[in-house]
Amino acid sequence: MGAYRFDWNERLRIRIPVLEMEWEQYETTVQLTIVEQWELIRGTIPDRVMELEQLINEKQAQLFEEDSFEQSCILNYEIADYASRINDLHIWYRIDQQLESRRHS
Repeated sequence: MGAYRFDWNERLRIRIPVLEMEWEQYETTVQLTIVEQWELIRGTIPDRVMELEQLINEKQAQLFEEDSFEQSCILNYEIADYASRINDLHIWYRIDQQLESRRHS
C-alpha cells in the first residue's frame, strides 16, 4: 500500500492530494479511497471559485472609484492574484477526470 495524503494549501484554501507513487502503482482499493476523499474536497471548489469571483468584483468596484495610482496598482495586483487562484482551482477541479480516465484505461 502506497502512502498518500491531502495537504492544506492556504493560497487555494483546499486540501491538495500528495501522492508518493505513480497512480498506477496504487492498489485499486487505495485508488478508490483517494478518489472518494478527493471528490469531497473537489465538491467545495465551485463555492471557493464563487468566493474569489466576489472578491474580484469588490476589488474592481474599488478600482473604478480609486484616484490613487499606487492604490490602483495594489488593487490590480490583488485582482490578478485572485484570478490566478481561480485558474489553479479550475486545474485542480479537472484532476478527477484525469484520475477517472487513468483508472478505466
